[in-house]
Amino acid sequence: MYDEILDRKILLIDDEIELLKLMETVLKKEGFRRIVKASNGIKGVSLCKSEKPDIIVLDVMMPGMDGFETCKKIRELSITPILFLSAKSDDVDKIVGFGMGADDYVTKPFSPKEVAYRIKAHLRRNIYIKNEIYSEKQKTIKFGDVTIDFTKGEITKNGENIAFTPKEYSLLNYMAKNPNKILSKQMLCDKVWGDDFEGYDNTIMVHMRKLREKIEDDPSNPKYILTVKGLGYKLNIKE
Repeated sequence: MYDEILDRKILLIDDEIELLKLMETVLKKEGFRRIVKASNGIKGVSLCKSEKPDIIVLDVMMPGMDGFETCKKIRELSITPILFLSAKSDDVDKIVGFGMGADDYVTKPFSPKEVAYRIKAHLRRNIYIKNEIYSEKQKTIKFGDVTIDFTKGEITKNGENIAFTPKEYSLLNYMAKNPNKILSKQMLCDKVWGDDFEGYDNTIMVHMRKLREKIEDDPSNPKYILTVKGLGYKLNIKE
């Protein structure tokens, strides 16, 4: 799997040229071979379309089209994992980022090596999930008008495909494989983010809200993605 990770394509989007060069140097030292760079959001969106990267590292504070708007444009094209870099550390900004479709958020100043390790973690998890999907005996799971096709990695509602970010898909995929079970936030954090729960409370809440908006008929009164107060969440698919 290690070679498979290092062969994945990385798109770096940042208006600071020196930072782009530094990140490229660090990533190459870590063994990554396919790195594409963009110095602004417009070029980043264009490269996302033409290069089809496996993961994107995106700066928030860019002139013109900022990182949030760039992320929004990319999400219209792709569900590629996006890791935000930002000088803003407020929870509100992080929530906005995750709400736009980001999968991770690193505040400046940061260690380029830490970013490289986070990239590896995201890629490793995505490869594992993909391999797990294809090894599952159960091909699909259906609840209400929602169908999850584990073979294709697709989710449909009323027969129409729903666009999900990788983290949203991983989260719903894990819950679907553990239906009607209460899953703690710590468990979800460990299985989906590969990290301890500390600091992820708002992140999980945002992702659950986004999932409800996409699969529930009435997100404010969910039938499927239920909150179990004080314990966690569960996917209710009982007939």
